[in-house]
Amino acid sequence: MNTFPADFLWGGAVAANQCEGAYNEDGKGLSVQDVLPKGLKGARTETPTPDNLKLEGIDFYHRYKEDIKLFAEMGFKVFRTSIAWSRIFPEGDEEQPNEKGLQFYDNVFDQCLKYGIQPLVTISHYETPLGLAKKYDGWRSRKLIGCFERYCRTIFTRYGSKVKYWLTFNEINSLLHAPFMSGGIMTPAEELSEEDLYQAMHHELVASALAVKLGHELMPGAKIGCMILGITTYPLTPDPDDIIATMLKDRETMIFADIHARGKYPSYLKQYFKDHHIQIQMEPGDEEMLKHTVDFISFSYYSSNCATVHTELGVSTGGNLSRGYKNPYLKASEWGWQIDPKGLRYTLNKLYDRYQLPLFIVENGLGAVDQLVTLENGEKTVVDDYRIDYLRQHLLQVREAIHDGVEVMGYTSWGCIDVVSASTAEMKKRYGYIYVDRNDDGSGTLERYRKKSFGWYQRVIKTNGASLDEEV
Repeated sequence: MNTFPADFLWGGAVAANQCEGAYNEDGKGLSVQDVLPKGLKGARTETPTPDNLKLEGIDFYHRYKEDIKLFAEMGFKVFRTSIAWSRIFPEGDEEQPNEKGLQFYDNVFDQCLKYGIQPLVTISHYETPLGLAKKYDGWRSRKLIGCFERYCRTIFTRYGSKVKYWLTFNEINSLLHAPFMSGGIMTPAEELSEEDLYQAMHHELVASALAVKLGHELMPGAKIGCMILGITTYPLTPDPDDIIATMLKDRETMIFADIHARGKYPSYLKQYFKDHHIQIQMEPGDEEMLKHTVDFISFSYYSSNCATVHTELGVSTGGNLSRGYKNPYLKASEWGWQIDPKGLRYTLNKLYDRYQLPLFIVENGLGAVDQLVTLENGEKTVVDDYRIDYLRQHLLQVREAIHDGVEVMGYTSWGCIDVVSASTAEMKKRYGYIYVDRNDDGSGTLERYRKKSFGWYQRVIKTNGASLDEEV
């Protein structure tokens, strides 16, 4: 029987902006998320609005002890979360950090370590300080590299003895698709040129490499990875033109992993710049900085899609930030995301074959409308067999990839506790093992309830994956 490594890191993932709330407490400044009341799918506002569920999130800021205790009950080995940059530097460019913000994350990490849970910390998870967006137009400005360096130096110095695993930018390739949410770029997307976006990308890549360099200097035992939005694309037909279309689509994702893992711009990107008259402004030392490569590659994986030149044959589909064509052999979630467990095995093999670096699946899960029910014994729960089946099928494919020879460090399913959706700012799109009593209109008690999947995942972790062979 195929098995998971003995030191496999089982856990779950959230982002500060989707769970913490307390958007204006203890000196926190505003982030770009605080002015996106409808999430990625809506327009931004100048100031926070009352209907922005993210302003209160699920109140993790005040309930982190209760929530981490529940994660420990499931047996988590690792908990992926992020630091809200604007809790530490409210405007983003201050000389001195906010001590109350620093203390909050001390408390969170201490609570994790109390239960033997390793924190996996994303440094920038779609939460650029709004001050940097307004003052500099976000990552379009090279000024942000210096601000990011000060931020990294601060948190590495403060938490280096508590945090072994770090990620620089969440889904860094999303900058090309969502410049405001991903990069704090205030200029409307329709007014940005490709050159503008790739210049901002360059600034983030230099900052990411600088974080790796700094992290290795300040925390010699730490492992620092990149995080890629994993978009797996198949050719819709065997037409060689569809194969080429798939190759070109793949490169939109692989650019970022290539630079993080290989330390330089790939030749195909340089040729693309030449063909499209894109000139990236590089400062002396940038190319040397990019050579500080990551220790591992992490990625999100929810679905796959197809590429084709035969647009008349295809039906459009996609996730939050990707667009492609439907695969006729796959089913889809309630939100239209195609469900493809074997695509995860394929993705793991493809990435490992390309880079020979350890891989970490840091997001995977099923967003669904859950119904809270009361059992005969009075216990409230969600009978989410559909989620269990989704996760089980994907984890079986992770196990197959490990058997194929892929080095997989761990797995943190997305939204291990229900959080506010990044794409739509809804609560009804739930991913968690723990149901949070909060609704789209802001009502609810915020009480936590274990779903059926809670006990299922608890057993998966306890048996190090052996229970995946049991039928649900």
